[in-house]
Amino acid sequence: MNSRKSASRTPGVARSERHTRPLSEPEKMTSEELSGWLIGRLPESWFEEAPTITVDRDEILIIGRLSKPDVGNEVDPVAEAAAETGRISSFREETREERVTIARETQHHFGRTVSWGAEIGDTAQVFTNLSVPVMTRLRQPERTVLDTLVDSGVARSRSDALAWCVRLVATNADDWLLKLRTAMESVETIRQQGPTLT
Repeated sequence: MNSRKSASRTPGVARSERHTRPLSEPEKMTSEELSGWLIGRLPESWFEEAPTITVDRDEILIIGRLSKPDVGNEVDPVAEAAAETGRISSFREETREERVTIARETQHHFGRTVSWGAEIGDTAQVFTNLSVPVMTRLRQPERTVLDTLVDSGVARSRSDALAWCVRLVATNADDWLLKLRTAMESVETIRQQGPTLT
């Protein structure tokens, strides 16, 4: 005689419904749509023009241009740079509470961390920036490239060397990467416009 009791089930509830997704999932938007949402959400008085918004799968970086401080007509470049740095620091402190609120709302809606920065003239600062570990497997010739960068003092470690290589590619292939991202965003827009199954 089988002594095991059958598992109790709630009447009318299928097995597949036991592991349901959360009711609140991040909204899916293109980079342009997400940037537009943020521009509409940010106070108009913060920046001189629409901020630069960079989006990837982990992070949203918002960098806005601030008005230049009035330092007079004839001023030393060092003093001007110091004034610009001071204006950025003032903006950072004065907007901290509201930036935290906007960041929480954005993360709730889109599931991404928000980072902030500001620029005036030639002075630019990023207040916070997300550092995300990326795992990869490399064969010996590729590892040799990283070890050469480490042994020569260009990088502190293999991970630092890999980040250096990524920055090098980004610098030398910026136009190509921009075209690639634009093409990917166009594909995503077309995909969202397609028919949906009900």
